[in-house]
Amino acid sequence: MSSLAAARADNFYYPPEWDPSQGSLNKFHGQHALRERARKLDQGILIIRFEMPFNIWCGGCNSMIAKGVRFNAEKKQVGNYYSTKIWSFSMKSACCKHLIVIQTDPKNCEYVIISGAQRKTEEFDIEDAETLALPADDERDKLADPFYRLEHQEKDLKKKKEAEPVLVRLQRVSDARHLDDYSINKALRAQLRNQKKRVAQEENGSRKRGLGIRLLPASEDDNSAAARVKFSSKFETNRKEKRALITTGSIFRGSSRPSAADKKRVELGSKRRKIKASAVSNLLAGSYKPSSWTPGGLSGSRHRT
Repeated sequence: MSSLAAARADNFYYPPEWDPSQGSLNKFHGQHALRERARKLDQGILIIRFEMPFNIWCGGCNSMIAKGVRFNAEKKQVGNYYSTKIWSFSMKSACCKHLIVIQTDPKNCEYVIISGAQRKTEEFDIEDAETLALPADDERDKLADPFYRLEHQEKDLKKKKEAEPVLVRLQRVSDARHLDDYSINKALRAQLRNQKKRVAQEENGSRKRGLGIRLLPASEDDNSAAARVKFSSKFETNRKEKRALITTGSIFRGSSRPSAADKKRVELGSKRRKIKASAVSNLLAGSYKPSSWTPGGLSGSRHRT
């Protein structure tokens, strides 16, 4: 055992005060072998795990309880069908704690809801389910009549003769389609190879354009839709031109021929330096006045005459 608690849980732990003359461990501890499941065993009730045999509607909150949902149910015997016992299962629904009672029906080999719920009836169409309808009891009785069976046998043979040309034609088409397996497999493999080549070409074209996804071939609808698109401004063009001007320009002065934008930038920088120099000289000369400053910077300076 991995631990003392595990040994006690498995009833393999024998305490020092236990003696073999005292009986089993369950008798020594004064408990049943089924523990809590047997707490009502004196009343003939055993706690078990009951699995819902079909879909039902809860009688308390009218919610559906699906087939296969498990409950802690009280199992007890409520009668006999000949020598077979009839068991009753009482449980509480998880949705509203409503009491549900279900019993076994040995005569019909199924379960019967006694109280607290209602069985969900599910109907289906035979044609939609693609199943065959079993003959009714009266039909089975009629099949035992030789004249009735002979009459229907003649009708079945007549239906067979009418449907035989269609069945033969379908069989011929199927044989012709699956006659040469090698040719069909060859054509399929060639189609798959062409498809892989086309996908590889489309992926290579997308990689050359710098895209991480595969582009489908252009169609006439895509071309017409793209031709109808009109941009209202030249924002993208101006942005590209500005970025090209910045990337082509040099960070060092005099390394290349200055452009018009560079000249304008130099002129603005020289004007700002002159304004700052005049402001510093005014401060040193003592001609500083608060009115000579503006929130945007130096608007002008006054000299003492």
